[in-house]
Amino acid sequence: MKKNGNKTANYINIAKEVLKVEIQALSALSDMLDQNFNKAIDLILKCRGRVILTGMGKSGLICKKIAATLTSTGTPAVFMHPSDAMHGDLGLITKSDIVIAVSHSGETKEVLQLIPHLKMMKVKMISITSKNESILAQESDVPLLYKVDREGCPLNLAPMASTTTMLALGDAIASALMKAKNIKEEDFYLYHPQGRLGQILLSVSDLMTTENLPIVSRDTTMHEVIKMMVSTNFGAVLLSGSKGHLRGIITDGDMKRLLEKDGDFLSRKASDVAKKDPVWIYEDILAREALIKMEEKRITLLPVLGRDKKIAGVIHIHDIVRHNYGK
Repeated sequence: MKKNGNKTANYINIAKEVLKVEIQALSALSDMLDQNFNKAIDLILKCRGRVILTGMGKSGLICKKIAATLTSTGTPAVFMHPSDAMHGDLGLITKSDIVIAVSHSGETKEVLQLIPHLKMMKVKMISITSKNESILAQESDVPLLYKVDREGCPLNLAPMASTTTMLALGDAIASALMKAKNIKEEDFYLYHPQGRLGQILLSVSDLMTTENLPIVSRDTTMHEVIKMMVSTNFGAVLLSGSKGHLRGIITDGDMKRLLEKDGDFLSRKASDVAKKDPVWIYEDILAREALIKMEEKRITLLPVLGRDKKIAGVIHIHDIVRHNYGK
């Protein structure tokens, strides 16, 4: 807190007041949603092209975020500045596209100038505005309305509650479209291949090791098992049946415990020492599931099987962590 003369300013109370105003605006938005929202989603689903978002000032900034959210969740979208549109960028729009125009007042001159041209091009338009009687709402094919009594700004001038509401409405549109298009977690890898989200949605097969695998037969002597473990440096050896199925595992931890109990184990067979029911995972499962399983079982390596139950590879916890967080 900052002292001002004999008074102490409590900025937390100011912050809480802004948040209270914005929460009230979001609550009002939730109550105002009607069949026009369904119509807007249906229009976008029928769109064969892109969603073009346009707005001025702070509304334009919100448009950019909505466009980014739509694009990253399976609905191609771009931002078009309304002033640039009147100087050639209207060429971005085709008859297959749909426009979402955003304006708090619904009377933004630069946005309204687009309407005659969109109508000539027979492009459908959805509006996001707080004024049902505004030109933008009246001229759009589907108006999406919200209500803001106060902005939250001490002067009630700077857009705060209004832009928060616009943003939330954009998120609601994106969420509804994802549900309608049945977007799955795996689809995110296509849209976020280099992002954290896409990386944790890689499958086990994307990260597992398939070469120089530490595989021995059940009749292999422990002397040979140790040589295999040292040469491959996986920290474990897999036992394979005659047809390539997983029959057990011996870890370096097992070896250490065996050394403490039985100094004369080198002549024994791998099948005498191995765990017969090792934890494993299918190769087409998400890598994050492998990570969860390893953390739950407190192990660092998993045998990977194909759907035919044959050994396909191994995945180490370091492979997942290194890929998600960088080398």
